[in-house]
Amino acid sequence: MGQFVVRRLILMFFTLAMISLLVFAAVEIVPGDTAQMILGKQATPEILQALRARLGLDRPAYIRYFDWVSGIVRGDWGESLVSNVAVGPLLAQRVWNSLVLGMAALLVAMPLGIFLGVLSGLNRAGWIDQGITFFTLFALSFPPFVMAIFLIILLSSWLRWLPAASLIAPDANLWESAQFLVLPVLTLALGSLAHVSRHARSSLIEVMRSDYMRTAKSKGLPDLTAILRHALRNALLPTISVVALNVGWLLSGAALVENVFAYPGMGRLMLQAISTRDIPVLQAVTLAAAAMYALANLGADLLYSWLNPRIRYS
Repeated sequence: MGQFVVRRLILMFFTLAMISLLVFAAVEIVPGDTAQMILGKQATPEILQALRARLGLDRPAYIRYFDWVSGIVRGDWGESLVSNVAVGPLLAQRVWNSLVLGMAALLVAMPLGIFLGVLSGLNRAGWIDQGITFFTLFALSFPPFVMAIFLIILLSSWLRWLPAASLIAPDANLWESAQFLVLPVLTLALGSLAHVSRHARSSLIEVMRSDYMRTAKSKGLPDLTAILRHALRNALLPTISVVALNVGWLLSGAALVENVFAYPGMGRLMLQAISTRDIPVLQAVTLAAAAMYALANLGADLLYSWLNPRIRYS
């Protein structure tokens, strides 16, 4: 297991290095001039050239790329071209905000999604299964930003239970921010819950038809014991990959949901960096998001091994 983790970490390093190269190349290809966006259309060519020189934009692309990568290795993520603040502390704050939002949605979506999927699978074709299926299909039918707008209209505009925006002060603690997190957490949780529930249901139905489950029942093993000891553990294995993808999506920041609620997370920071062509911020956010996805998939592989001891990574 230790060798497997080391190999995966090495592979993750090369993957992130390739992603950093692709991100840098994509930013270079996208049309637009950062200096022009900062100074506006009224800036003279002389002023634009001076700003490009000050920002280092007049240097060759490969030099700027290696300067950026070497800076990350040293812990220096560069400086925002628009706000003139260090990218490292800014990214750390936004990563923390997205972690809070993502973990809260994860704690709601994953247990409830697995529970609904198992309950639906055990009552296949019954009214419970039909009700849960309708609910999950309804949640899956809407993109997250549409669901966010629907919840704002329902819970904020009509019922006036919750604030529509999630503008949180930098020094606010979790308790003070709780009411601002409910709507974005609910929006993210509904989509993830539906995905997990559907996969857990189909996996459990397949496991319940297996030979070893029929053998366990024929030997007189109580249904609840057979489900908890044999069916549930094996049914969760295919669901873990879905959970891992949802973890990466939640923790790296659902950009559109954060933007709808004006939540200061990674996703909103990325959209702001794209609109202003803030290259160092955009590169840092993309790299951080890729790292979160990679770590989530590594965690899924380790969880596979824990749930099924027969799985061995060599």
